[in-house]
Amino acid sequence: MVVTLSVFHPASQAGFADWAASLAGSAADTEGCLGTDISTVTDGHFEPAVAATFADPEACDRWLDSTQRAEILRRGSDLGFLPSAPTLLLVDGEAPPTGVGAFRHDILPGRSDEFLRAQRELTDAASEFSGYEGTALFIDDATGSALSVLRFRTARQLSAWVSSRERGEALDILRSSLTHDFETMSATTAFGTTVRTDNGRFRQTPNWKSAMMVLLVLYPTVMILSRFLGPVLDRIGAEPWLALWLSQVVSVGLMQWWLMPWAAKPFRRWLDPVDGNGLRSNLAGTVTILLLYIVCLVIFANVTWLQFWDYVDS
Repeated sequence: MVVTLSVFHPASQAGFADWAASLAGSAADTEGCLGTDISTVTDGHFEPAVAATFADPEACDRWLDSTQRAEILRRGSDLGFLPSAPTLLLVDGEAPPTGVGAFRHDILPGRSDEFLRAQRELTDAASEFSGYEGTALFIDDATGSALSVLRFRTARQLSAWVSSRERGEALDILRSSLTHDFETMSATTAFGTTVRTDNGRFRQTPNWKSAMMVLLVLYPTVMILSRFLGPVLDRIGAEPWLALWLSQVVSVGLMQWWLMPWAAKPFRRWLDPVDGNGLRSNLAGTVTILLLYIVCLVIFANVTWLQFWDYVDS
C-alpha cells in the first residue's frame, strides 16, 4: 500500500477546497486507488494537503504520471495553489522519506476536538525547533482515524524533535484522546531489522532476532548455491578463491534484494521492537524459526539430490 501526499502553499484559501477536491477526485478515478483525503486546515496550524492511498506503487505511478493530474496542477498553479514540498510517498513497510515523521491515530468517540487541540499544541511546539517545515493532518470522522505527517529538513532535526521534552509533555494531552497509543510508520531493513520510534525514542529489532532471521535464510541459500552454482563455476575453470567470491556475491545480492525481504514479511510483528517485544510474541516467533531450522536440516540431510558434497555430475 502506498500513500502519496501533495502539500500546498495557497496564496489564498478562497477556492482551494474545491480545487483540492478535484485533485483528489482525479486520484479516486485511477484504477488501484483505495481512497483519498484532504487535510484538516485550521487557524494556519496545518498545511493544506491532499492524500491518496493506492494498492501498489504501479497504481500510484499511474496517477502521478497522468495528464489529468498534470492539468489540474497547472490550473491550481494559475490560481496560486503552489506545491510547498515535493510529493511525498509513504510506503507500507518502508521508512518515510528523510526528515518525515508519519503517525497514525485512533480517536476516542467524542474526543475529536480534544485531539485537534492537542495536535495544534504539538505543531506549535515543533515549529520552534530547527528545521521544522510543516505538518499535514488528516482526520476521517467516519472511522475516527487520523494521520499526521510532519516534515523536518533533516533526519537529525526530526530526531531532536521526536526525543524532546517539549514533545513528551504535549503527547500526554494527545494520548488522552486516543483509544490506544499512536502508531509510527516503521521500516524493516533487508536484513531483518525493524526501526521505529516509540514514545520519542528510536528502537530497533534486537540483534539476536536479526541474527536468527539471517541464519534462517543464509543456510539454505549457501547450500543451494553450493549444489547448483558451484559445479557451473568448476566447469568454466574458476579458481576456488574466485568461485567462492562469486558465490558470495550472488548470495548477498539474493538476500539483500529478494530473499530476506520476502522471508521477513511473515515475521514483521515479531521483528518489530515494540509490537514484538512481549513474551508471547517473542516465544511464538522464536519457536517458529527453530522449527524452520529443523525442517531445513532434515531436508538437506535426507535429500541426496541437494547434497553438493556427494553429487556427481553425470
